Amino acid sequence: MKTILPIILLLLTGCVSSAEQVRRETRHAWQSYERHALGYDELRPVSRTGRNWYAESLLITPVDSLSTLHLLGLREEAGRAQRLVVEKLSFDKDIEVKNFEITIRLLGGLLSAFEMTGDRNLLHLAEDLGNRLLPAFESPTGMPYMYVNLKTGKTRGARSNPAEIGTLIVEFGTLSRHSRNPVFFEKAKKALVELYKRRSAIGLVGEEIDVETGEWVNRTSHVGGAIDSYYEYLLKCAVLFDDSDCRQMWTESVAAMNRHLADGNWYGEADMNSGARTATHFGALHAFLPGVLALGGDLERAARLQESALSMWTLHGIEPEVIDYSRMKVVHAGYPLRPEIIESAYVLHHFTGDPKYVRMGRRFFEDLIRHCRTKDGYTVLRDVTTKEKGDLMPSYFLAETMKYLYLLFSPPGTLDLNKVVFNTEAHPVNR
Repeated sequence: MKTILPIILLLLTGCVSSAEQVRRETRHAWQSYERHALGYDELRPVSRTGRNWYAESLLITPVDSLSTLHLLGLREEAGRAQRLVVEKLSFDKDIEVKNFEITIRLLGGLLSAFEMTGDRNLLHLAEDLGNRLLPAFESPTGMPYMYVNLKTGKTRGARSNPAEIGTLIVEFGTLSRHSRNPVFFEKAKKALVELYKRRSAIGLVGEEIDVETGEWVNRTSHVGGAIDSYYEYLLKCAVLFDDSDCRQMWTESVAAMNRHLADGNWYGEADMNSGARTATHFGALHAFLPGVLALGGDLERAARLQESALSMWTLHGIEPEVIDYSRMKVVHAGYPLRPEIIESAYVLHHFTGDPKYVRMGRRFFEDLIRHCRTKDGYTVLRDVTTKEKGDLMPSYFLAETMKYLYLLFSPPGTLDLNKVVFNTEAHPVNR
């Protein structure tokens, strides 16, 4: 606590700008990874050890951090991270990976860093990875399997979900643009269209679908995990590629979502066929939606939903994973350093200029420092009610959480949101 109080006091007194303090804390987190987990996928900051996702490291934290380190002007740290990636990263590994996670973190991270630096080594790595992920799309429907082996191309996991099927087109489409190979965009768009075609008569998608048969396995509809970024990418495909099909799919989908899932100033769960309410749950992952609604032009609805998300955060001084908003009670108490509520504050501030979103961001940042900072990085919370710490700094903390805080506090023009689209891992790619 002795090291945390001075940091919060600096923020409160204005002795150091909020943006500069985010830079300092990002350096603290990155250098902690370098000291205790260099070469591993992620840092365990409490035990000061590293962990890998699979049998061999894919340098997930270094790749995921590249765009943040460059954007924040942390030149030495960015240089070290980029050299590590270029010199050590190889995808020629006999390991089965999750197509969705590797796409948004590694493919997205490599492409964004390539656009920022012009280092073609990063593009070559992205092309190699993209080619190794392509077998995932070889299902009878064209919707991808959940897992693919990077060396053999063997696939597994026919039961998937809209988020994992529909959150690929930003990365694969950007890879098509830079590699001049249309197959990446075509595969990802077919997956998106095939999923959309299987929406219900009232326009909703469910939580789980079989990519071989095209049949729904779970018909619960909502805007949280397993569905969330499907909606995000319908809109971002339209914006990034000026794609009229995606624009139509977004327009029809957001109308259905607002009609059947919106519940006052919240979004709940419903049966995808009838629209009947099945649960009043909302959580940290759902908090992406105000930003997407704002990007889509619905600033009024976005602002109302952001206020709801803020009340979820202030309930216990930091947001839980899920609450029941009808009772304002915690359903899942963990806080895994999620960025979505901060992302939405940034996007709303960009479109409205309202300083309340900066004040909101300062609240988020101070609470992160107070409850999640450790001597060796930042860590997840097991329980927001007790503030019990876990032992993991997910790569998205550097990729997303710190990047969106920095952008929220930075002067206009630091990054032009009218010229880039963020993938769901906060990697900006050029329109």
